[in-house]
Amino acid sequence: MCAAPGSKTFQLLEMIYHEGVPGSLPTGVVIANDVDVQRCNLLIHQTKRICTANLIVTNHEAQHFPNYHLYRHHPNGSEIRSFEVPDITQHLFDRVLCDVPCSGDGTLRKAPGIWKKWNVGMANGLHGLQVQIAMRGISLLKVGGRMVYSTCSMNPIKNEAVVSEVLHRCGQCVELLDVSIEIPHLIRRPGLKKWKVKDKEVWLNSYKDAPKPRRGSIVPGMFPSQCNWSFENVIHMDKEHTTSTSILEEEVSTLPLERCMRIVPHDQNTGAFFIAVFHKLSNLPEKSNAEIKEASKGLEVKSACTGSLQFPEETKNAGLHDKETDDHAYYNKSDKKYQDNEADDVHLCGHTSASPEMVGRTKLQIQGEWRGVDPVIFYRDNELTSKIKDFYGIKKSFSFDGNLVTRNSDTKNVKRIYYVSKSVKEVLELNLLAGQQLKIASVGLKMFVRQPYKDGASAPCVFRISSEGLPLLLPHITNQVLYASLLDFKHLLQYKIIKFADFVDSNFREKASTLLLGFCVVVLDNKGYVVIVLVYIWILENAMTRKECVLSYFPMFGFTKEN
Repeated sequence: MCAAPGSKTFQLLEMIYHEGVPGSLPTGVVIANDVDVQRCNLLIHQTKRICTANLIVTNHEAQHFPNYHLYRHHPNGSEIRSFEVPDITQHLFDRVLCDVPCSGDGTLRKAPGIWKKWNVGMANGLHGLQVQIAMRGISLLKVGGRMVYSTCSMNPIKNEAVVSEVLHRCGQCVELLDVSIEIPHLIRRPGLKKWKVKDKEVWLNSYKDAPKPRRGSIVPGMFPSQCNWSFENVIHMDKEHTTSTSILEEEVSTLPLERCMRIVPHDQNTGAFFIAVFHKLSNLPEKSNAEIKEASKGLEVKSACTGSLQFPEETKNAGLHDKETDDHAYYNKSDKKYQDNEADDVHLCGHTSASPEMVGRTKLQIQGEWRGVDPVIFYRDNELTSKIKDFYGIKKSFSFDGNLVTRNSDTKNVKRIYYVSKSVKEVLELNLLAGQQLKIASVGLKMFVRQPYKDGASAPCVFRISSEGLPLLLPHITNQVLYASLLDFKHLLQYKIIKFADFVDSNFREKASTLLLGFCVVVLDNKGYVVIVLVYIWILENAMTRKECVLSYFPMFGFTKEN
């Protein structure tokens, strides 16, 4: 749900490809989301290495991730293909990874600057946001599925307190799993059952110890005990006088928080990490929605009449400023002088101004097309796709039926064509049908790129195969592929242009001379062992010329740019 920079997303993709066959695609799909556009770009860059057509990268606030739909299958197993009368349902995920934003104090060994920047607001201010994201993850999880909640922090306010709040809100619908048997060799410590809450200069054992003006920032869910979570009890506590004896009371959670996993740096020379695994037993009851809203008035994002979102001051400043504001005065002033923190307006994602329709809407992000984001268009130019198939000799077993998309609405002049798996195709079809709920930053695998020709040259096919798409497509193409010996392969690397007559292997020379003008792929065949080392070659009238990208192979063969 907060996927950037991409290392965990990469591992999830490896999981669905674990038993895959070269040239085939798994049936699963991974949707990686991040709220920051630049971090989405980093995520896209990191996941390019796996060359997958089963990934969708979206740009949403995780706590407001929109509903997501797929085909509903008939009892006989057939799929509904009609867009006129769709039979769709909300898709729930088999697995959800909820790696929420945190202060990152678990990485202090590799980021010593955190020692100077850390403050209590980095925990207290993020607690509400983390609860919202975790609850959204539970709502998107199917019954029987698992959600992993994780942080790179050691602070219980961002760890056990969030887990405790989720368990309280979900009741018997969710359980916390003990997964110690699944990873027996991992050195871990159990989750905490009791902790205190630091509010600037004061340590709090219980919510009733918090001064009244601070109860907008300090909420019951931050404490271990469940006794004060009822909203009626909170109102009742406001009328009570906090005694000095309450400071001595220490709350202990009755929930099985010891099933959480704490990874600390000095146990196995790592960073610090917190992990909790949830198992969804049943759907959340409808009546719980009102209870959750009532119990988390201090946590939820509020929808202002101006169409903007408002966040508590602590959340806005968490981890962003080194200097702390002096809130110690809260404990010395009279109640009449207390004032609530003002919230800053944050524009709704995808909208620069509010409209009357936005007022009173749900807190999920506004549905519809997204400004400033390239559309995802299915590429259905049958004439051009037929030319591509014929030129490269693509087998009929490799499906092109609705699997090609582009990000350019002018499909006659597209520069790049992307390939998506069957599962991703179904997501895109119903996303279009539902009003483009997903704000898609990247989708699919770049398969074909339009190649401009110089000096009036022409070729039967104007598209070359992309380096990202080649590993998937290579087992399915029968034309424009050459298998070179080690010596001829070195010649291709050493000389930018080489005549067919200069090749050592006569079979290779004869095969190269029969290829059509345009793009081809050369694969290194070393003594019968095919090594997937690929070189992009352009076939000319009587010679071959390589692309400059092969310079990266020079060190493998002892070459330099000079020789």
